[in-house]
Amino acid sequence: MGKPVKEKAVSEPAMSKQAYKHSLRQLQIELVKLQRHFIQCGDKILILFEGRDAAGKDGAIKRIVQHLSPRETRVVALGKPSDRDRGSWYFQRYVSHLPAAQELVLFNRSWYNRAGVERVMGFCSDAEYEEFMASVLAFEHMLVRSGVKLLKYYLDISKAEQRRRLNERKIDPLTQWKTSALDDQALQKWKQYSLARNEMLARSHNPVTPWTVVRADDKPLARLNIMKDLLSRLHYTDKDEQLLLPDPQIVLTYDAAYLENGVLAP
Repeated sequence: MGKPVKEKAVSEPAMSKQAYKHSLRQLQIELVKLQRHFIQCGDKILILFEGRDAAGKDGAIKRIVQHLSPRETRVVALGKPSDRDRGSWYFQRYVSHLPAAQELVLFNRSWYNRAGVERVMGFCSDAEYEEFMASVLAFEHMLVRSGVKLLKYYLDISKAEQRRRLNERKIDPLTQWKTSALDDQALQKWKQYSLARNEMLARSHNPVTPWTVVRADDKPLARLNIMKDLLSRLHYTDKDEQLLLPDPQIVLTYDAAYLENGVLAP
């Protein structure tokens, strides 16, 4: 096992703004190629983004969909479940948002809320949690058998970086809408969230719908490498293979060893 990685916030960007914008444009051109292909072929693509508060899910999704057709692209970010939702089959509120043929759907948090915030904050019972963990893979495998191309990303950040981003959020008038009563709990319950994350990844990682872990302290690099990874894993014509080589230090297929060797923030 390697030595644990010390927690630290990113203070300097790993690439210049000019280089970032250039790489971003190239990858967004590839995303347009992907969309042209899945519209022609009738593909159904579903991408799940999970991670702690302020992990960078919003920003990554925004750059992915920025130049895609809104008719065939949807971002799903569900709010607090209603009384009807709470009285229904847990997955029911998500089913209506699944992609049809020719669609790309991105979930900004997904059914894994039950394994994260609901678990930590006591919004679900132990029995409801165990029922979810027992059925989630069967649900996902059913989607895959029906033709859905499903990718799952977990964006991981350090505690220091989360604190910095949450504080920045409070003072920036353009991001204050993101603040919530749960922000303080995110830091106070850091360890509980880590344990919930560890159990979620360990119990729901599998060969059919594997988890991809993104080390996201550096937002620009995380965004670019998520794009590279998803584009490399989806089929489309005229793909620029040389452009789509994600950094293996940033984007990694989940491994149980990450819970002990410092790859995932403790």
